[in-house]
Amino acid sequence: MSDSFRTRVLRVATGSRETVVDLTRDCEAFLAESAEGADGLLNVFVPHATAGVAVLETGAGSDDDLLAALRELLPADDRWRHRHGSRGHGRDHVLPALVAPHTTLPVIGGRLRLGTWQSVCLVDTNVDNAERQVRLSFLG
Repeated sequence: MSDSFRTRVLRVATGSRETVVDLTRDCEAFLAESAEGADGLLNVFVPHATAGVAVLETGAGSDDDLLAALRELLPADDRWRHRHGSRGHGRDHVLPALVAPHTTLPVIGGRLRLGTWQSVCLVDTNVDNAERQVRLSFLG
């Protein structure tokens, strides 16, 4: 049985365009308050059918490259059977099969242990949803 389980829901404004939002600082702030120097796991979960969580480099173009690759793999056109919302919205419902709605990361000594260039990111291609929730859970 764990010694500690803490959770928090972030509200993230994603606007009306496809976006990759870096959540790393939010994750670190949550752990600074919740992990209390302990080892454990951080789970990041997006409770939405049209968003995902990715661990990738940001700021050097990889986030834009990811969105470009998703546009190529999942075009916003009329091929999708799921048809409500803006044109091509059905692709947004396929996104979580490619970019999972969760990730679990190591926490050592109360700190997130990512690689040098890794960031925790919300990936949102749904232009119809301007605000998202992200649940952070620490199990220590």
